[in-house]
Amino acid sequence: MRLLKTCLYLAATLVVSVACSSTPKEQATAKKAVGGTDEQIFLGDTIEKNYDPNVIMKRGEAFFEKEEYAEALVEYNHFLDLHRTHILAPYAAYRIGETHFKMAKSIDRDPDPMNKAIAALERMRRDFPGSRYETQAQQKIQECHDWLAQAHLFVGQFYYRRGSYLAAAHRFEQIMKSYPDKPVAPDALYYLAMSYHELGADDWARDNLLLLAEKYPGSKAQKDSTSLLAKLGGAQKGVLVAKKSDASVAFSDIGPTAGAGNGPSLADLPVVSAPSGTLRLPSANALGQAFTPCRIGAWC
Repeated sequence: MRLLKTCLYLAATLVVSVACSSTPKEQATAKKAVGGTDEQIFLGDTIEKNYDPNVIMKRGEAFFEKEEYAEALVEYNHFLDLHRTHILAPYAAYRIGETHFKMAKSIDRDPDPMNKAIAALERMRRDFPGSRYETQAQQKIQECHDWLAQAHLFVGQFYYRRGSYLAAAHRFEQIMKSYPDKPVAPDALYYLAMSYHELGADDWARDNLLLLAEKYPGSKAQKDSTSLLAKLGGAQKGVLVAKKSDASVAFSDIGPTAGAGNGPSLADLPVVSAPSGTLRLPSANALGQAFTPCRIGAWC
């Protein structure tokens, strides 16, 4: 009797152990089956699956995570084309802008992806006002503008190092016009003053250095500019205004044949002496091109 009980106990233990050992295999098989089914849905090429919003979004997210941004853009745009009223439509629109942002390499490369990111994010805010991604989109837009400001500074410094001071000045002016509140603005204003100095426009250089000290006190660029400002005299800011003469004289009337006609000759023209303290303008030859000074830092 005791032997029979022992045999039954061993048999029951064996059955339980076999059942427990087979459970993980069955669970693994079940999980594998679910994963395989999900993969078939994700990679399927049927018409129904190509129009399914969940499948399209899964594809876009998978491409985004794998950093295959061009393919991700196709899926996100496909989602918006088919499901603009879907609950995930604002997210897809935000992802388009974020994908363009990711496609921008560095400040020394093509800035077109960053411009496209700004356009996409602005379009997202316009098409889906009040969405949960609006704040994130605004923050991303600011990051895009920071990137573009740094890119303009990089290009301007490149022109400056190559001696193309006029092209450099235009880049630095663009920063001061579009991004005066960005961290690169003090450096841009400092390099703008140095570009004017190299062009021979010391008065404009001095005015911009004074503006740098006034607008960005304590910045590194302002500290670096003190030696140049002392060299230029540190005078007060001047004002350049282009005024049209009331009695304009035609160029053809001032020349070797001027006395032959009724036009005034050079001897008849009044000689006007410049008052002391007048701001000296750089010559056209010094700047390499003809220009009309309208105001500080601009050519007309």
